[in-house]
Amino acid sequence: IMAFVTINAVRIAGMSAFVPSKIESNYELNIIEPEERIKYVTSVGIENRRVSPAELTSADLCFHAAKSLIRSLAWNEKDIDCLIFVSQTPDYILPSTSCILQSRLGLSTECFAIDISLGCSGWVYGMFVISSLMASARFKKALLLAGDTISKVVSPYDRSTKPLFGDAGTATAISYDDSSDGFIFHTAVDGSGKDAIIVPGGMFRHPFSESLLEYHEFEDGNKRNELNLVLNGMDVFSFAISEVPKSIRALLDYASMRLDDIDFFILHQANKMINETVRNKLKIPKDKMLYSLKDYGNTSSASIPLTIVAQDLDLYKSKILKCVASGFGVGLSWASIYFTLKDTVLLPIGVI
Repeated sequence: IMAFVTINAVRIAGMSAFVPSKIESNYELNIIEPEERIKYVTSVGIENRRVSPAELTSADLCFHAAKSLIRSLAWNEKDIDCLIFVSQTPDYILPSTSCILQSRLGLSTECFAIDISLGCSGWVYGMFVISSLMASARFKKALLLAGDTISKVVSPYDRSTKPLFGDAGTATAISYDDSSDGFIFHTAVDGSGKDAIIVPGGMFRHPFSESLLEYHEFEDGNKRNELNLVLNGMDVFSFAISEVPKSIRALLDYASMRLDDIDFFILHQANKMINETVRNKLKIPKDKMLYSLKDYGNTSSASIPLTIVAQDLDLYKSKILKCVASGFGVGLSWASIYFTLKDTVLLPIGVI
């Protein structure tokens, strides 16, 4: 049994993304030996990442993305019926960051607002939830804000995480549209793989204590504490190259479409090795696979919309584009979506 859902009469009205101004180059990263840096960059595909200062949060990046998109669409803030914030780096344990963003953006107090705690698959899951709400509640306008500042939870001494992750916040505007083809989804989860990508300490399973701040050196030479992200690269690689191609094939079969029918494929920007393996398994032509890894790294829940707006925007103005995106990772969870871009407002990436 596979989980497929078709949601009609919704469309992507616009997309935007914001990143921090600070750039970190993997060519200058001290935890990688100088002679190894070029080899590393070639294999993972990440030259630069954007990292946020302590005072800049995922919510701030998403706020600016949303503000610019609302302005460009000429939407009235009070007409926005729904706001969903997808992140694993929220402002607080409580309250929900979506509630704070409702107020910051000047949305109506009647706006439906919730947080979703998901990472790499988060944008696709968020699209599922927000479009389902629009279909059932007859919302007309909605905002999906997806962003993470994972650089804040990686150890500065960990070669398995530090060179991979960048920060970004995105906004996707969805509108009700009877004439639209809508979206098709496939979703999946396997929580038995939770330890492959995890921050083990600091919440209620392992509450904060000063001992969690102590750094420990591991067999691979990396150092981190219990509040830092742990990434088992081999487990993630095996999972991704197995499940993502199956998910995309199954989605296209369900939609009675072929790979040739799709204009662009957008994968969560995990790393070049994973994404190219998936591309080769599916036999997707290079010019149909979109990337933003080189300049922004792995931006977790923000990576799919960021990758779309990182392209030459003139590409999107001439026709209806058929797209498939797939998010995969922390959870372990994965999800794929078919959607079209038609008269979609795509803004250049903003910088804070």
